[in-house]
Amino acid sequence: MTDSNKTKPEVDAPVGPAPDTLQIVDIEVGDGDEAQASSTVNVHYLGVSYDSGEEFDSSWSRGESINFPLRNLIAGWQEGIPGMRVGGRRQLTVPPHLAYGPAGGGHPLSGQALIFVIDLLGVQ
Repeated sequence: MTDSNKTKPEVDAPVGPAPDTLQIVDIEVGDGDEAQASSTVNVHYLGVSYDSGEEFDSSWSRGESINFPLRNLIAGWQEGIPGMRVGGRRQLTVPPHLAYGPAGGGHPLSGQALIFVIDLLGVQ
């Protein structure tokens, strides 16, 4: 697994209503190993609220990448990361039902559409 030499991304505030389906945009296509649904991924990521544009989480802010088994993550990541290649940067716009569920679901981000920018550093 490699460290990212990319800098922390910035996300412009979206205009209009949040999408009802997962939106996947490759900002940069990688040329390394491809993530599979069964993979454990090493990533740097930024998460912002679609409505406010405010950051709620960032591995860059903590100063280190994170390893996650994809099967343990929100559905939007489980659907949006497979097929991504190491070295790539991808933006996922995740509707509430693929994130933390409807409002009142018990998680502070329940009911919110979320935007993630993910750098894939490695897969296992």
